[in-house]
Amino acid sequence: MSLAASKSPKNIVVIGGGIQGTSVAFALAERDLKVTVLEAVRPASAASGKGGGFMARSWGDGGPTEGLHHVAFDLYETLAPSLGCTSYRKLPVLSVSPGKSPLDSATKKRHGNMLPSWLDGNLGRVSVMGSGDDTAQITPSEFVEKMLEKHADRIHVVKGTCTGVTCTEQNQVSSVEYSDENNKACTLTADTVIVSAGPWSCAAEDWFDGALKLPMEGVKSTSIVWKKPESIETVDATALFCGEDRRFGTHLEVYPRPNGEIYICGIGGSDYISTEELKQGAFRNECNAKNARVKAAVASFQEMSSTYRQNGELERQQACMRPCPPDAMPYMGVVPGYSGAYINAGHNCWGIAWAPACGQAIAELILDGESKCVDLSPFDPARFTPAAQRGERGRKRQGTSVGEQW
Repeated sequence: MSLAASKSPKNIVVIGGGIQGTSVAFALAERDLKVTVLEAVRPASAASGKGGGFMARSWGDGGPTEGLHHVAFDLYETLAPSLGCTSYRKLPVLSVSPGKSPLDSATKKRHGNMLPSWLDGNLGRVSVMGSGDDTAQITPSEFVEKMLEKHADRIHVVKGTCTGVTCTEQNQVSSVEYSDENNKACTLTADTVIVSAGPWSCAAEDWFDGALKLPMEGVKSTSIVWKKPESIETVDATALFCGEDRRFGTHLEVYPRPNGEIYICGIGGSDYISTEELKQGAFRNECNAKNARVKAAVASFQEMSSTYRQNGELERQQACMRPCPPDAMPYMGVVPGYSGAYINAGHNCWGIAWAPACGQAIAELILDGESKCVDLSPFDPARFTPAAQRGERGRKRQGTSVGEQW
């Protein structure tokens, strides 16, 4: 049972305004609580504004993340329409191998309406990965925007970068310290804090005086977005997971969106950012695409699509990071030895797909003492922390280490 569950929180601060942090704030607001979201740049400024937004209900079956896949997929199906999200839809998925010739008539006949008209270039083997029953998409930035709009009276966004969490001598959270746009030191009163700042959440190692270790790697990857060609009326809705294209060093994931854009990731050439670099805020404010990888992605996709080879035009090129703990599992739960302190971070490539489930699970943990919708035990934030260290470091008073061992 969480240490904060014995009393109703009055001052809740979520650190991080991406889809994960906003989902936590939304789930708490759904239960009539007011929440402050502390965001360093702007809501959905990082991966939540640049991610693909693909989800698959059954792709985690049999593993510890199965519940996250199932609960989140079902929540999106009801939440997205109720919030007025126009970018949500179910769609089929094909596996496509790179090749050197157009599809033959037998392949076209076999896959029928699943083959999009824009997939008209040189290809290899094509097979079905999902019929659209349990695969779907959403543009994550829209979902963040709509959640904040729905509870504009309960969710207050403050711009600033968290610099620490202050606790009482009894290790009860009392405030969140942050630096504002002008680098001025500021304070938010808080009895409950949820650290949900994507890869930068590893900074919480230092905020709680060594009570836990949060090893994290930031995987910085490039993505591109195509405009809808004027030569076609509709961009057919079929997602592609492509095999390794050794000609260009890519393994593209291709997601057409309802607005006619096509989003592409899986471009290769990712950079790996260390925990220490992330603690210093690496790529939080600026994260740019690699030009060489953009060229590779364009070339690989245009091999598969004559339509985009002849009439394609890029809308934008960009890069963002996904947070990856050593075991590729999220950190979700309480900070050991502290009251009112929680972690919800490190969701790897599925952070967008799992967001509604994670928000609900953390809200239940805070308000009910345990998560009822998802088993959080595999995601213990202290799983990489030596047992002797958990919550047994010196306490902090007003951000200063006191030094006693308890």
